[in-house]
Amino acid sequence: MTGADDLDLTPVPGGTRLRLRVKPGARANEILGVHGGALKVSVTAAPEKGKANDAVVALLAKALDVAASTIAIVAGQTSQDKVVTVGIEPAALRARLSQWPGRY
Repeated sequence: MTGADDLDLTPVPGGTRLRLRVKPGARANEILGVHGGALKVSVTAAPEKGKANDAVVALLAKALDVAASTIAIVAGQTSQDKVVTVGIEPAALRARLSQWPGRY
């Protein structure tokens, strides 16, 4: 994924905090890039009953090669703008995203 260097990543105890811009109900589950320091992602799941949030966590877990249990949505549960924490250091997160092709 290009643009990983433009992500706003914040070190937190036990990992990294990053901002997301989520497009639910999309045609594909994919990481679209970076805009304004936030990671833009799309998921096919509808934004109802937490389905889109679960799909976002699954997409990030796959892209970052971490267990879904190490990812938590800490703000924006019902918004397209979310804040998540991931249980890896900022440098590792940035490196893994830079190698991700985008779609699955």
